[in-house]
Amino acid sequence: MIEFQIKPFNGLSVPELYRVLQLRSDVFIVEQNCPYPDVDGKDEKALHLLGVFEGTIVAYARLFAPGYYFDNASIGRVVIDAYYRDRKWGHDLLKAAIAGIKENYGQDAITISAQLYLKKFYESHGFIQDGEGYLEDDIPHIRMHKG
Repeated sequence: MIEFQIKPFNGLSVPELYRVLQLRSDVFIVEQNCPYPDVDGKDEKALHLLGVFEGTIVAYARLFAPGYYFDNASIGRVVIDAYYRDRKWGHDLLKAAIAGIKENYGQDAITISAQLYLKKFYESHGFIQDGEGYLEDDIPHIRMHKG
């Protein structure tokens, strides 16, 4: 079973940070064929949600306090290692991220910038589209909110 843990940036070990950056690069840059600066200077301000299976980080998301990324708290860089996607852990990851926002920031209101193809996934967790779509790093996105 996958286990989740939340750590501040300075609580990540070097191997954990390396794996997180590797996972994000594998999916967001290589798999999605989107050259963009993943190391964006925001990691230091985020809480890092790690999904660990058999000692390996296979799922990840960043959690932001209200007012940093959006007016509401925010979740970003939601990612599952391609090898493990058939296990549907994306739902567990998002539930853990929502709970992490509540536990660490005391917030129910969450705003995200979601890749358009994941709209139904986020809607299944109570998110609602907010406005028109837009391109972010040449990938169609929509703003969504919950709470």
